[in-house]
Amino acid sequence: MTSLTTDGGASGHELCLVRTFDAPIDLVFGIWADAAHMKSWLGPREWVCTACDLDFRPGGRWRACIVSPEKESWMGGVYREIVANERLVFTFAWEDGRDQPGVEQLVTVTFTEHRGRTTQTFHQAPFLREQSPTSTSAAGPRCSTRKRVTSRRSRKEIDDDHDQRLQVGSAVRAGPRP
Repeated sequence: MTSLTTDGGASGHELCLVRTFDAPIDLVFGIWADAAHMKSWLGPREWVCTACDLDFRPGGRWRACIVSPEKESWMGGVYREIVANERLVFTFAWEDGRDQPGVEQLVTVTFTEHRGRTTQTFHQAPFLREQSPTSTSAAGPRCSTRKRVTSRRSRKEIDDDHDQRLQVGSAVRAGPRP
């Protein structure tokens, strides 16, 4: 079972999402370090991650491609800080400059464990304009809710979609929200 909290931030120009997983911290952290896992959850329902390359070390680059029936979008960045099972900091930018031309965002993901459950906090900024969590460019296991999806989909549909897709080994299975 998971729970999700969203906060648009004080200015509305940042994204902060908190998700609690019924899984140990090493498994939740591990999905960020494994390209095969990342390919299974990166992108909204209508998009498929077709490429994901991770040089998972400080200073290493990451790059991924998501594809919809209409287009292909490449994204990437550089890992700035990696503290196993605690903190992950990396840059994010769309390679085509869409949404935020010339702006590189900073993503910080922190992990805490309590009684076998892991809370993941995802923070991404800056955004040039206020956006809903369903249209942001973040990459992350439903801590960064199915982004870039049409506004016709409800938050529940978006989260339920992610819950069905997120699998970390056999130990994590996201279930219904409380």
